[in-house]
Amino acid sequence: MRVVRGPIAWRYELWGSPVRTLATLLLAALLAWAGWHFVEWAVVHAVFRPDAEACRAVQHGACWGVVAEKWRPMLFGRFPYEDQWRPAIAVALLSAVTLLSAWPRSWRWWLLPLWLLTVAAFVLLMRGGVFGWSHVPTNRWGGLPLTIGLAVVGLALAFPLALLLALGRRSGWPVVRTLCASYIELVRGVPLISVLFMASFLLPLLWPAGWQPDVLVRVLAGLSLFVAAYLAEIIRGGLQAVPRGQTEVAMALGFGRWPVQRDIVLPQALRLVVPALTNNVVGTLKDTSLVTVVGLFELTGALGLSLGGDPTWRPFYLEGYLFIAAIYWLLCFGLSRYSVWLEGRLSAVPRVVPAEPA
Repeated sequence: MRVVRGPIAWRYELWGSPVRTLATLLLAALLAWAGWHFVEWAVVHAVFRPDAEACRAVQHGACWGVVAEKWRPMLFGRFPYEDQWRPAIAVALLSAVTLLSAWPRSWRWWLLPLWLLTVAAFVLLMRGGVFGWSHVPTNRWGGLPLTIGLAVVGLALAFPLALLLALGRRSGWPVVRTLCASYIELVRGVPLISVLFMASFLLPLLWPAGWQPDVLVRVLAGLSLFVAAYLAEIIRGGLQAVPRGQTEVAMALGFGRWPVQRDIVLPQALRLVVPALTNNVVGTLKDTSLVTVVGLFELTGALGLSLGGDPTWRPFYLEGYLFIAAIYWLLCFGLSRYSVWLEGRLSAVPRVVPAEPA
């Protein structure tokens, strides 16, 4: 059976029968009606200047003036206003290194030291206390820097642990396999919000008196441990998809167990699970919004802070949430398109059969 793709397939799906034609016309009419009303509300009758009186005077239009007035507290939370250039630079640095890491040609040894320097610069810019910068405690970090920082650093810490858990769950040693499986199933059996509560409120009770890690460190550790369990199952699925015969042939040629995993099995396994990994990354990015319940105000929490205490702009929550939703959508859509590009690039790379060891 030949599969038809391209414009011909689209034409058949939309107009291939009377029922399809009728459904297409009805759906197009519904989309046109909804689209016009949205454009009328969001553009035609909208107020774009930061004028609360003009916003209240408009009955059927959006008030984008709230974004023009409150975009800085929405993006940077409670960070001191005069020092908000520091989180802006910190986000730019972390985003630049993340984009560089997404380019396959940059997957070299120097990427790890670059990441360590970037994370150190991120913390230095956010925390301050040097070069005459004011000290800003972590409970005042918020907005976009906190969202990006938690997602990127949390995933970077979770991925190595996930690799070890995935390999351990397929280990031939029963003790290692049982411990890894128990950890994965235990963590996956509880919601993330309970892990964050335990990291924020329960773990301090177990530490020695007089020594207590910062709340951001505890939340980051809980998020990393939680995400690692899900990533481990995704990687394990990729490992199981690699034909066992390749491992047996490599072992028969004299390759050691770890070189086989590192050079033959893992590259193929990770290539197979790129879509699933991207799905988990997108989910982790959105799950950072849960840290609001433990007193850290990322994008959605910063929106509540910026509007909740200002009765002048409080009625315009909808426009604020649409602004935050647009930021999340841009980030998630960019990740999904990168996943499609990376999957196509990796699938085009021919598989290399390792040479026989000397």
